[in-house]
Amino acid sequence: MIQLSVIIVNYNVKYFLEQAVLSALKACENITAEIIIVDNHSVDGSVEFITQKFIESGKSKTPIHIIANKENTGFSKANNQGITIANGNYVLLLNPDTVVEEDTFEKCLAFMDARPNAGGLGVKMIDGKGNFLPESKRAFPSPEVAFYKAFGLANIFPKSKIFGKYHLGYLDENTTHEVDVLAGAFMLIRKTVLDKIGYLDEAFFMYGEDIDLSYRIVQAGYKNYYFADTRIIHYKGESTKKASFNYVKMFYNAMKIFANKHFTGRRAGIFVSLLNIAIYFRAFIATTIRVLQKIALPFLDAIIILGGMYLVKEYWEYYVKYIEGGEYPINYLLVNIPLYIAIWILAIFIGGGYDRSTNISRIVRGMFWGTIVIAAVYGFLPEAYRFSRG
Repeated sequence: MIQLSVIIVNYNVKYFLEQAVLSALKACENITAEIIIVDNHSVDGSVEFITQKFIESGKSKTPIHIIANKENTGFSKANNQGITIANGNYVLLLNPDTVVEEDTFEKCLAFMDARPNAGGLGVKMIDGKGNFLPESKRAFPSPEVAFYKAFGLANIFPKSKIFGKYHLGYLDENTTHEVDVLAGAFMLIRKTVLDKIGYLDEAFFMYGEDIDLSYRIVQAGYKNYYFADTRIIHYKGESTKKASFNYVKMFYNAMKIFANKHFTGRRAGIFVSLLNIAIYFRAFIATTIRVLQKIALPFLDAIIILGGMYLVKEYWEYYVKYIEGGEYPINYLLVNIPLYIAIWILAIFIGGGYDRSTNISRIVRGMFWGTIVIAAVYGFLPEAYRFSRG
């Protein structure tokens, strides 16, 4: 009898998948297991790579099966394909951008075997830098929980039993707890429970399917656990860009599906309304941050050039232009210098000086051509603004 079926859905992350499979094989050495990889039409050669490295080589003692889809069917449907052919007493939904410890599976199976009422289990997750990932343990979404998360109160008061409920921040990350939601990155479920409540809801293309399945496990009378006695690395978001507006929109739309499915009446309406507000609020924040990131370097350059030009003005004023007394008119500071700065910044920008892959030569070239333009423009300025060629 197979104890565990590990199901990994892959999409264009073959090298992360390789590490996930290697760690899973190591963790399967003392148990009977199988690994099922469902590839969602990757174009990076994932299927061929994994086939050659692990199957054709004959090095793997644990059976590895690959399902190669001809299209991206989504996370839920792909996992269901794996669950359908799974033979294990337990099914583990595992992300490809994860690395498990050598004894992770043994510890998790022992914990579940000792608790017949346990329907599902998640583990302590850390990122690639060793930081604890708060989504390792979560509460079910509700209008108030969604409000606190969407408007940042959950981040400001992460340990609060009221505001920090989404990530259950008030629960010790180093202690095992009964929780509501299991993270889809590592979701160990008793196969008999899946046969009873059904598999992942394919209405969720990506995001939200773990919350929905966790909810149905609890509704069926079982318990979900956060298991702190083992850890996995979750590089988090290698298949998706989680800071993007597209991610925010997809995540909150998944929450709408959940609300319409499990909530009724006024409660569902309030929840969906809050989610709509959250989408636009998060979009505004994300857009603002991107704009600030874009203008940060040009703004800093403008400040530096302004300081330099002011010092040059002071020197030129006292030692060259007005040796016997006098000073530049205020318009020189208010009009000329801002104009010169704008030309320099624009020249650097056009020359690629603010590109991510820029180098010092592009910046120098931009400053050079900006200076040429300034010299040319100066001759066309009204007499009142031609204070000094110097």
